[in-house]
Amino acid sequence: MRVGVLHPGEMGVTVLESLMANGVSATWVKEGRRESTIQRASSVPSLDTLEELTDSVETIISVCPPSAALEVALNVFDKGFKGIYVDANAISPLESRKISELFGAAFVDGGIIGPPAKEAGTTRIYLSGMRSREVVDLFKVGPLEAIALSESSDPEEITAASALKMAYAGFSKGSSALLLAVNAFARKSGVLEALHKEWEISAPGLVRRSQNTAVSISRKAWRFGAEMDFISESFDEKNLPPEFHQGASALYRALEDFKDQPPAELTALLEALNRTG
Repeated sequence: MRVGVLHPGEMGVTVLESLMANGVSATWVKEGRRESTIQRASSVPSLDTLEELTDSVETIISVCPPSAALEVALNVFDKGFKGIYVDANAISPLESRKISELFGAAFVDGGIIGPPAKEAGTTRIYLSGMRSREVVDLFKVGPLEAIALSESSDPEEITAASALKMAYAGFSKGSSALLLAVNAFARKSGVLEALHKEWEISAPGLVRRSQNTAVSISRKAWRFGAEMDFISESFDEKNLPPEFHQGASALYRALEDFKDQPPAELTALLEALNRTG
């Protein structure tokens, strides 16, 4: 099976590499990509345009910023693509259903949990939809483990992968936002040093976790705002309070200037948050 991946950022490149490790003929599109992306994926065969891709592959896997997921799907649909379309982005089940309406039974919902898949046991792609088993078969070996949650045509079960991703990121990225917000509040209130001293007594490791969180998310925070919005939407659809992640969205958007910058320390993030509001 020939497979195209849109678009090979840090995660998407490892999806391409995992496909190739399984002997799959994989490719991507250079059109509209930045030079850094082109260099990152230079070892994988590429095509010049989206139209070339849709005409030459049987499956497309979308791995892009959450805010662009629907636009990417619409662009593929408009090219008349008839193969399997996998949306592997961090979007809400509601947004996923919009994409499933484009591709019908050929739609597979996906959610990736873990870092870019470079080592076995670190990263999983969860899949749901009638043809999810066909996508699982593309990843039998290699660092990216594929797991089918459902092969049902039931609208609720089709988007099970997105629901799982929203639940997982709701805690992982939501708790990171809360931790940064608490640090920012303490700094603005003049008690950050006292808070950290108290944490070292009553919650050992939390200061280090704050510092590690800042370094690990600073360059990626620009992506997380939209993801938090989708989590809020998902909670609201289930009659759960959406406000938790609306606040997280605002916090991550306040850190968007760290995009494409070297990893930043906690102090730099708190300075940026100090300028908000």
